[in-house]
Amino acid sequence: MAEFTVTALGNGRYRVSDGQRQHLAYAAGPPDARWVFLDGLVHVIDVTATGGGSQVRARHDEMALASPMPATVATIHARPGQDVSQGDVLITLEAMKMELPIKAPRDGTVKAVACTVGDLVQPGIPLLELE
Repeated sequence: MAEFTVTALGNGRYRVSDGQRQHLAYAAGPPDARWVFLDGLVHVIDVTATGGGSQVRARHDEMALASPMPATVATIHARPGQDVSQGDVLITLEAMKMELPIKAPRDGTVKAVACTVGDLVQPGIPLLELE
């Protein structure tokens, strides 16, 4: 199992390091189910798990295609009917003067886009739907 060091940077920002690489992560949400935005994907950390440890809940497309925090839609890179590959940037959000790319969690076809440039979006609300 890989070991990671997590350093709090303040204002919901964290530096995650595996000893060789460093990543910037953002966390938001209630203490028992934190939404963590890391490398273009959203993860939910369930800290109410039994056994004393926390666990990552299964990630669903809806969570992966949602904003991890209140943000403004800066750019939409996908349109309905477009084929996308895992990791493609579909939407770029702006929050706290930082750009947050929302990436495709899997290969698929864009079924619908539920936002427009300039929209203020909230955490957990799907921005795009994949088939």
